[in-house]
Amino acid sequence: MIQIARRGVCLVLCAPSGGGKGAITEALLARESGLHRSVSVTTRAPRPGEVDGVHYHFITTDAFAAALSNGDLLEWATVLRGHNSYGTPRAPVEAALAAGKDIVFDIDWQGFRQMRERLPDDVLGVFILPPGLDVLEQRLRSRGGESDAEVDRRMREAREEISHWEEFDHVVVNDRLDQAVDEVAWILAAARLETKRRVGLEEFVSNM
Repeated sequence: MIQIARRGVCLVLCAPSGGGKGAITEALLARESGLHRSVSVTTRAPRPGEVDGVHYHFITTDAFAAALSNGDLLEWATVLRGHNSYGTPRAPVEAALAAGKDIVFDIDWQGFRQMRERLPDDVLGVFILPPGLDVLEQRLRSRGGESDAEVDRRMREAREEISHWEEFDHVVVNDRLDQAVDEVAWILAAARLETKRRVGLEEFVSNM
């Protein structure tokens, strides 16, 4: 099989809570050998079962502030409810892209905006829509353990998230999970074959 060197892709998947982003991400990672998960930094404490460097890089508030000040983060946000900060380290992402590795990101639309500003030629955005708001609410309620007030809050946030769908390169409706996974995989495959990403094409053609 002919291998032509290429630059990697930052695949950003965004969706409202209950949209199926997590399930799609896990399915893609299981079937796409060249796809890797982005590991964020966070100031919150590890939860039971979480491993530093696997689920997150757990750092202090001072270390996070220093990384932000030095421009070491591609995107970041502070979650007001928990007063915890999260961010994507720049160096490992740029190293992965240069090595031809693709990275999938589970961030919100604001993080997508920040990443596109900093890596405009490397970020591919896919928005995952539910088949309807009624289906989304049903999914949230079926999880159990959340009050009606919490579900209502998540639905308000979902409407705000969905309002930004036009900012993304592609939109996938997650009605059937297997079909949604296939569609995102096709989007990734097309991005991998873009002329601008295939940095080894000039050498390949000159040696034909």
